[in-house]
Amino acid sequence: MNMDKFERRLKLFYEGRVQGVGFRYRVSTIAKRFPVVGYVRNLPDSRVELVVEGNQADLDGFLEAIRQGMGSGIERETQSSEAVTSEFTGFSVRM
Repeated sequence: MNMDKFERRLKLFYEGRVQGVGFRYRVSTIAKRFPVVGYVRNLPDSRVELVVEGNQADLDGFLEAIRQGMGSGIERETQSSEAVTSEFTGFSVRM
């Protein structure tokens, strides 16, 4: 995967029933279907943080797949753009 071509970096926070239900594992499984890199992790305040880099169409597909797969547990999703850092070599689940 050539990370130099990635055009966007997004940071998302998910709230709702997103911890203790396999959310991070499912996000990492979905990530394997898209050319994206980054990480997902639980936060102490019961939210889940997702940081992901990719091209716009791939990010759109990835995020839509998350919503379709786990939308019933997501009560709120907030998203912001950040500068692409190209620091990731793959997608991981962080503790």
